[in-house]
Amino acid sequence: MWSIYKALVFALVAASSVTPVYVLEFCKTTDPDCHSHDNTASNSQSSPHTFKSRWNMSAANLIQDLDQFRVSCKKLIEVSPIDEVDGNFVRTVKNCIFSKSIPTPLKGPLRLAAVSKDVIEGILDLDTAVSQSDDFLHHASGGRLLPGSIPLAHRYGGHQFGYWAGQLGDGRAHSLGQYTNRKGEIWELQLKGSGKTPYSRSGDGRAVIRSSVREFLCSEAMHFLGVPTSRAASLIVSEESVLRDQFYNGNVKTERGAVVLRLAKSWFRIGSLEILAQSGEIDLLRKLLNFVIDEHFPSIKSKDPDKYLVFYATVINETAHLIAQWMSVGFAHGVCNTDNFSLLSITIDYGPFGFMESYNPNFVPNTSDDEGRYSIGAQANVGLFNLEKLLGALSPVLSNKQQKEAKIFLKGYIDIYQKRIHQIFKSKLGLLAEEDDDDYLIAFLLKMMEDTQSDFTMTFRQLSEASAKQLHNRDFTQMWALEDLSLHKHFSDWLSMYLLRLSRQRNDNAVDRQSRMKSVNPRYVLRNWMAESAIAKTEINDFSEVELLHHVLSFPFVTQETAEEAGYAARPPLWAKRLKVSCSS
Repeated sequence: MWSIYKALVFALVAASSVTPVYVLEFCKTTDPDCHSHDNTASNSQSSPHTFKSRWNMSAANLIQDLDQFRVSCKKLIEVSPIDEVDGNFVRTVKNCIFSKSIPTPLKGPLRLAAVSKDVIEGILDLDTAVSQSDDFLHHASGGRLLPGSIPLAHRYGGHQFGYWAGQLGDGRAHSLGQYTNRKGEIWELQLKGSGKTPYSRSGDGRAVIRSSVREFLCSEAMHFLGVPTSRAASLIVSEESVLRDQFYNGNVKTERGAVVLRLAKSWFRIGSLEILAQSGEIDLLRKLLNFVIDEHFPSIKSKDPDKYLVFYATVINETAHLIAQWMSVGFAHGVCNTDNFSLLSITIDYGPFGFMESYNPNFVPNTSDDEGRYSIGAQANVGLFNLEKLLGALSPVLSNKQQKEAKIFLKGYIDIYQKRIHQIFKSKLGLLAEEDDDDYLIAFLLKMMEDTQSDFTMTFRQLSEASAKQLHNRDFTQMWALEDLSLHKHFSDWLSMYLLRLSRQRNDNAVDRQSRMKSVNPRYVLRNWMAESAIAKTEINDFSEVELLHHVLSFPFVTQETAEEAGYAARPPLWAKRLKVSCSS
């Protein structure tokens, strides 16, 4: 069985430090104020579960009019010279980081399909009522510019599916500027699907409803799962026709255009540095690195001669942690190219992602990934590949000695990752302290889950919900995932080991164990079938399920009556197995 551990652990799962939160057991309403969760912070990077009373801010303290809302592009523009050529026509761009690019307004009528009150009020300091205005519709879809905005498209490159792809860039996204909120946080606002830029290549600059619904819902869901991520403020849909060949099989269909207003502390990615190194623009590379370090890595001293080396070591550590957190919730990004990997180690660019249902290290959400390069089990290794490419981009500004030290740091990536694996699965199983056989216990469980095709999310959740009596009696009535798992011939052996391990935990009891486990094992994740159901309704301008999912996924660790009625924690429907997602969006 030890060989099972070796084969599975690095391939699939990872761990991160998880701060427990104790929450109400049952939510009987979709009212966002139905809980008074005051135990945790509202920042996903400081706490993995955001249940703070985040929607009780006095409206009097919020901005009531978009004319009073101001962004700034000053810092972004000062990083480097702006592209000397104007216009959104496609071209090769040199010696700059940004091109000025005016969004192309969506053709109306426009409709607000979804809005995140947590983002609008908690980050942007706007009264949510503002989002219901016609003015907001146009500002959040590219039809009007916010005060202070100089819309920019970012130039970057990247390795796609293992090969250098040259110049890529924001082909359908426009950065509107940075907003500094009342907490002193700086967020960069960006429209996705807002029209052509110099980097659109053969694309039309648009995004369609199905991909936009998925991005809005998943970025917000990941935040509330405690995974570092970009955020989504709103989703606006139009009647504009957009042609798409969804599965690249020649079956072109007319779909409708949509725009997501999304936010991140920074949208710079590994490819942002790669394009400069590959083009020999070393002075510009150095300027961008200095900017990123000064703005986002305050612990690194600007005059430290090893600051680029320290930056690299930090990104190694945080990338390992990010992928670990993906794995802890069964998330497969789908397109882990270097142009989709954030320098701040947050999840960005939601495309053909998927949350694994049946446990399978070879799960590939993206039908365009024929070779399974970005399977869920390969994500840790892909992270290593991307960090190697980052080192290549940094090499021109590193001395020979620093490059050797960087390679030593990179070798430590696997250890960082495996330690996170160990930590997260101990937490998911409610294990305290440290015992020699914990790795074996975890790997034994994973192997049984793979053999029985047990559901990843619900197996851990139902282990969390099972009482001591149910575990001892092996009574898993109405626990469908554990019923599947219990069919394994070695399940009784594993369960006996698990119960014995729990019995040795000092100052612990079954109720505390359940509470700990339920705080790290979600009951709800954005399964593809759930997103597909919401998308189908959105296509006919019924936004009710987007709203429902947004609420449910804002409280993923809390059992909710409306979610149960919708079947979000039930066995997935049979038709879910036939669903496919691709890079076409």
